[in-house]
Amino acid sequence: MVYYLIALIVFLIDQGTKYLISSRLQLDEQIPVIGNFFLITSHRNRGAAFSILQNQRWFLILVTIVVVVGIVWYLNKVRKTRRLLPLALALVLGGAIGNFLDRLLTGEVVDFLQFNFGSYTFPIFNVADSCIVVGVALIILDSLLDMKGGGQTEVTEVKETGEAKEGNE
Repeated sequence: MVYYLIALIVFLIDQGTKYLISSRLQLDEQIPVIGNFFLITSHRNRGAAFSILQNQRWFLILVTIVVVVGIVWYLNKVRKTRRLLPLALALVLGGAIGNFLDRLLTGEVVDFLQFNFGSYTFPIFNVADSCIVVGVALIILDSLLDMKGGGQTEVTEVKETGEAKEGNE
């Protein structure tokens, strides 16, 4: 249940920040946070990550539904036996639902975090995108740890029976 709470918190923070941006800033308005390196920029994206698949709203909605169903199924499967993987899935779930709601209601996603590296501007993103990226990175880390440790990232559930056993059985 705690993992669904994490996903809910991600979703609420994402939606809250998007609401603040869309209600307080004009489209393309910028607020410098750290000089020209980090700016809050009101932007809308009708596509997916890095603005790919522009104006493919229904395709992205359908893909997100499939992904969310898969995450919920897998999260229920691994939540009692793994530690890192359910956290990663919760982050991806909260972010996916946050962007899904934007696409479903308005056909576009509110983005606002802009980073400039000299003359290069990284594509503008939001809290949901950040959580999805962190979640995917943690999924990769969990997989690498699982391969290296032979499954040592699993949690062993111990049940108390109240009986004392003797000898080698």
